[in-house]
Amino acid sequence: MGRGRLRVFLGAAPGVGKTYAMLEEGHRLAELGRDVVVAVVATHDRAGTAALLAGLERIPEKAVDHRGVRLDEMDLAAVLARHPDVALVDELAHTNAPGGAHAKRWQDVQTLLDAGISVLSTVNIQHIESLNDVVEQITGVAQRETIPDAVLRGADRIELVDLTPGALRDRLADGLVYPAARIDAALSNYFRLGNLTALRELALLWLAGEVDSALNQYRADHGIEARWEARERVVVALTGGPEGETLLRRGARIASRSAGGELLAVHVASEDGLREADPQALVTQRALVEQFGGSYHQIVGPDIPEALVAFARGVNATQLVIGVSRRSRLLALLTGPGIGSTIIRASGDIDVHIVTHDAAGRERLALPAGRGALTRRRRLSGFALAVVGGPLLSLLLVALRSADSLTADVLAYQLLVVVVALVGGALPALFAAVLSGLTLDFLFVSPIYQVSIARPVHLVALVLYVVNALLVSLVVDQAARRTRAARRSATESEVLASVAGGVIRGQDALHALVARTREAFRLRGARLSAGGRTLAEDGETDGDAARVPVGDGAELELFGPELPAADRRILEVVVSQIDVALEQAALASRASELQPLEETDRVRSALLAAVGHDLRRPLAVATAAVTGLRSPVTRLSDDDRAALLASAERALGDLDELITNLLDVSRLQAGALAVSLAAVDVEDLLPPVLEELRCPPGAVDLGIPPDLPAVRADAVLLQRAIVNVVANALRFSPVGAPPRISASAFADRVEIRIADRGPGVPADRRTSLFQAFQRQGDTDNTTGVGLGLALSQGFVQGMGGSLEAEDTPGGGLTMVITLATEPRAVAA
Repeated sequence: MGRGRLRVFLGAAPGVGKTYAMLEEGHRLAELGRDVVVAVVATHDRAGTAALLAGLERIPEKAVDHRGVRLDEMDLAAVLARHPDVALVDELAHTNAPGGAHAKRWQDVQTLLDAGISVLSTVNIQHIESLNDVVEQITGVAQRETIPDAVLRGADRIELVDLTPGALRDRLADGLVYPAARIDAALSNYFRLGNLTALRELALLWLAGEVDSALNQYRADHGIEARWEARERVVVALTGGPEGETLLRRGARIASRSAGGELLAVHVASEDGLREADPQALVTQRALVEQFGGSYHQIVGPDIPEALVAFARGVNATQLVIGVSRRSRLLALLTGPGIGSTIIRASGDIDVHIVTHDAAGRERLALPAGRGALTRRRRLSGFALAVVGGPLLSLLLVALRSADSLTADVLAYQLLVVVVALVGGALPALFAAVLSGLTLDFLFVSPIYQVSIARPVHLVALVLYVVNALLVSLVVDQAARRTRAARRSATESEVLASVAGGVIRGQDALHALVARTREAFRLRGARLSAGGRTLAEDGETDGDAARVPVGDGAELELFGPELPAADRRILEVVVSQIDVALEQAALASRASELQPLEETDRVRSALLAAVGHDLRRPLAVATAAVTGLRSPVTRLSDDDRAALLASAERALGDLDELITNLLDVSRLQAGALAVSLAAVDVEDLLPPVLEELRCPPGAVDLGIPPDLPAVRADAVLLQRAIVNVVANALRFSPVGAPPRISASAFADRVEIRIADRGPGVPADRRTSLFQAFQRQGDTDNTTGVGLGLALSQGFVQGMGGSLEAEDTPGGGLTMVITLATEPRAVAA
């Protein structure tokens, strides 16, 4: 009996229809003759889901008493004893009550699978272990019930049950997901439109990644090396040269031509670290890749074309972008085919784009630097060993010379050459080989005491002698080169890890970089300064220092011994990181300086937009009233005169309010009036709001929880914003259905919701609601001057919040004011 198969229905949020889809599939399998049972299903009192249970065999759930509460759990033993073909097990991430066979339901499912029972199950995206923190950031709710990624990835089949956020909210508003008492709280918290959109995107991306992984695994299992164009993947090869930005822009354009195109940039570093690349250019190009939405990779390989093509095949690339060679025609003629030609021959079915650039053909022929892998000290030691060891060995061999000792003499001199090669490399070994050959011929080959080559075979022996010495020295040179490369790579990795470690651990970026730089290069001190001002320093910063320029106007001072040339390359990388940190700090500082101005400007703009509209109406009313009172033609009764005076008084009062707003704008522009943020209790703010609107008892329904935290706001501006929003709600609320003001806390913010049961506003007109003085139909000009929703939105945004419109469940419009909560003081 084989292992059962696991099929999981994945959803982005509760209520999308996972359990419904699972039960429908159970009915389909039963109609096909499969033995299907319902092991455990949570209907959540949804009539449609409960109706689908009819016609399916259901194994009774086991009642478990936990701390006085009855819990219904799956009876694992009963399901195993029944042993159906297929078992329906809802909520895969569920935590079992204590005392069961396993702590988690997914462990029960594994037991069923091991017993040969196939399982249909359900899970939401927020329960996946690796996404738990991401979901918490989106929704503000920590998920205690999670399932390991490996369990879900091990499923034989995963199906996404998808539903648009708008459709899910409609289902929720219609009472198809939660009871009526929970609808408002759910809509304003977990089931916000933004939350559902983000969760849906997360589910789609996770499933797409799993499909991509499954495709790569299939290709690997079946030995398929040819690319499959499931999506356009463009790999751009970077050398660290000036042409990198041109190549990246071309690659980004190619990737953007198809939906889902992916951009990958790769730099191939040599194993010995001697291949030239500009670290600053690579840092800049990496930032450009990320700006284009791509990913940057760095690999190590002895052969650039081979490593590049292998990487492209490994990521299933469809396009490979390389730059035209920077070599001149003379250099190309002398050195043969370039990297581009080799890549084209090896690329197979990967399309290769060779892009021209400004640096093409500008590299000139230059002599090699002549610097080997062995140090100068080792080469001198090799020469010294040959000069000293040769005579000493000759004295010893002469003392032991006999007629049969020539073979031993040759091997002894050969050993000397090998030892010299091991110590000093090629040149000392060549010197020792020639010297020992001549000495051997002079002292031990007849005729002795003279250098002569009597036979051609002696010349061949001497040449072979020298060739052996050169071959041994080349092996030693390569080994030394690789040893040095490995040592340098390890050292550089340690330095970069040390430098980046402080930043990753959350320390101040500039100070961490300076401190780790001092430690990594074993300096007495290091200081970063700009314009005569010290930005960060560490260690002893007195005495002479080596100055390294950083970006525009800054410099890094290094106190201590001068760095060797080998360390200069890694220092350039550190300097590049410091430059990026400086730029980020400058941007953050500039943003913090502009934020108060931006908030103040929002308030000013809203007030100015209000004045042009509202000045006309009260002026017209006051003018008409005064004109009527002064008219010698019209005879007015006392009641008419009183009515005109009252109209003029109201209009002048409205003008006084507008003049006050204008004065506020003037003070705002002069910097004398600013948004004053402090802790504001929403419940204490509502009585003045209702009093200003002259609301009788029962005109507005209030639902403010007593434990609602204080918000960080300007009390005066918040009151004026709420007054205007509530006035709009009162205007459109039908008789017998007063508007409702409710509030709820969610994560680190508070939502104030003003809901009416009026006609509502179509979705395509909600943006225009926040334009200056937009009324329903723009025909109602009799219901007070107000400041308009545009002004209210400006006030709320000036306090760092938001004002948005959404549908009221059951009909109407809900205005949502969102503000940050006031941070609570921590007891010492």
